[in-house]
Amino acid sequence: MSEKIILLDRDGVINEDSDAYIKSLDEWIPIEGSIEAIALLTQKGYRIFVITNQSGVGRGYFSLADLDAMDQKMHSLVNAAGGKIEAIYFCPHIPDEGCACRKPKPGLLKQIAHDEKINLMGVPLVGDSLRDIEAAQQVGAHGILVRTGKGERMIKTENTDGISIYDNLFAVAQAL
Repeated sequence: MSEKIILLDRDGVINEDSDAYIKSLDEWIPIEGSIEAIALLTQKGYRIFVITNQSGVGRGYFSLADLDAMDQKMHSLVNAAGGKIEAIYFCPHIPDEGCACRKPKPGLLKQIAHDEKINLMGVPLVGDSLRDIEAAQQVGAHGILVRTGKGERMIKTENTDGISIYDNLFAVAQAL
């Protein structure tokens, strides 16, 4: 049996999102059921990787130390619930920098595939925006959209035909 992998966007999937960015430990608030969802996925044998655009770093809204503190909070909550996040991959660049790692570009996904020596074909990538789905499609992963975060807004404004849509991460975890 092949290894089970799942990729998760962070803001809007695991934690509450904000158009003003999540800039501090106090602003990092898990979405109801998301921590339990990661624990459930872990118990189902999934290796979990978080893949996230964090342009707030590049914009100077928060530091790498602030980002690390938020990541540590996420790890602590997940571990306490019986789950495990293998690694977090992030893009700190602003859109104008033209990097290869900012979703919808597939750079972070290719980095995970290289680092972990995994094939992303058909691997679920759960996101709350079209850029998450587009990044997944570029590497043959299976984009899944959640209604949390910016998801509901995207469903109303974008063509989501053929995209799997769930209410939240917990619903995804239950379905897999």
